[in-house]
Formats: sequence, C-alpha cells, structure tokens
Amino acid sequence: MNHEDAKKKQGSRESGVGGKVKNSPVPNLDDWLEIGKIVAPQGLNGELRVYPDTDFPERFEEPGRRWLLRPGETELQPVELLNGRYIESKNLYVIRLKGVSDRSQAESMRDCRFFVPISDRPKLAAGEFHVIDLLGLQVFMQSSGELVGTLVDILPSGHDLLEVKLDSAFAEDKAGKTVLIPFVMEIVPVVDLENRRVEITPPPGLLSIND
Repeated sequence: MNHEDAKKKQGSRESGVGGKVKNSPVPNLDDWLEIGKIVAPQGLNGELRVYPDTDFPERFEEPGRRWLLRPGETELQPVELLNGRYIESKNLYVIRLKGVSDRSQAESMRDCRFFVPISDRPKLAAGEFHVIDLLGLQVFMQSSGELVGTLVDILPSGHDLLEVKLDSAFAEDKAGKTVLIPFVMEIVPVVDLENRRVEITPPPGLLSIND
C-alpha cells in the first residue's frame, strides 16, 4: 500500500502510486490516488463490481468524474460515475458508468483501476491521517528518543496496526524484521508529519511479540 472512514489515530486508506522511469511505458501516477479496481461485471446491464482501495464511500457512491487506467495502458481516461452502492457482505461496490450498458462492455473493463487527483483528497479532522502521508515516517521511543525503525505499512484491524521495520541499531538480531504496533493514542501519542516522525510508548513486551 503506497494506501478512509478515517478515525482518531487511525490511517485513512487511499493509495498513492509511484512514478515512472523516463522513457518507460509505466504510467506516471505521482499526482494520482488509486481508489479501486474493477473485478467483474455485475449482472447483464453493464454494472461493474469494484474492489475499493479507499475508506471514503463517496468515491463510488456520489456521481461525478473519475479516471480509469486500463491494463497495459499508460494514459488515464476520464469516466462518468452515474451511481453506486456498497455490498457489505462482499466488501465491494456495484457501480454504473456512463456509456457502459451491457455485460460485454462491462467485461472488457475487468482489471481497470480507478484514480482521483491527489489534490482531491478529503480533508481530515485533527488526529486523522492519510495512509500515504504516514508511510516512511521514522518511529522513536518517546521516553528515550531511541530510533525504533521505519513505518512501512498500515494494516486494517479493529484498531489499525502500524507495521514498523526495525532499525539495526535498535535490535541488531532483528534488523529488517517488522513488528506490529496498535495505532491508538495510548501507544502512539505523537504523529509529527512536519518532522516525519512518530513517537511510541509501547507496553512491555509489545516490540518482541512477533518473536
């Protein structure tokens, strides 16, 4: 996840995507956020099943322009979302796009990925964060200032979990391994985006729980 009901001390999910090497056919997506992927047609009338990569339901429920990247292509194309609904039991959206009216058209869009401009990120309340802003932050012990490691991922759970890659100076025998830290105020009291750091106060044994 380079990965939005965003909650206190929890990351909001919406994936930032890396850019391209010059003269490479890989699309340049530095300024875009991936929000989902078409996984299958739904029925016979052109509806599409979309697996979301966002916590903001309006991405697939509110009509308006979205951008689509077809497999193997490098240019995003604008599409018009007409409507959508969430299927909770399957954790996916069923949507309808303008100009897609039968199953054959829908089938041709399998594996297409949806994007929005990075400038279109919803504003969050205090204590809420976009996942893309958290990845790569350095993690420190609040009590000692000791560098623990680098935040490499956020895993959704009852409370989101920070996946932290341990620094060799902190745990020489575990260098490169990761630990999971609950993203709650009691354990992660400080997230300082400006200075690119997180401060933690883990209870005894938490950092060795994955041994």
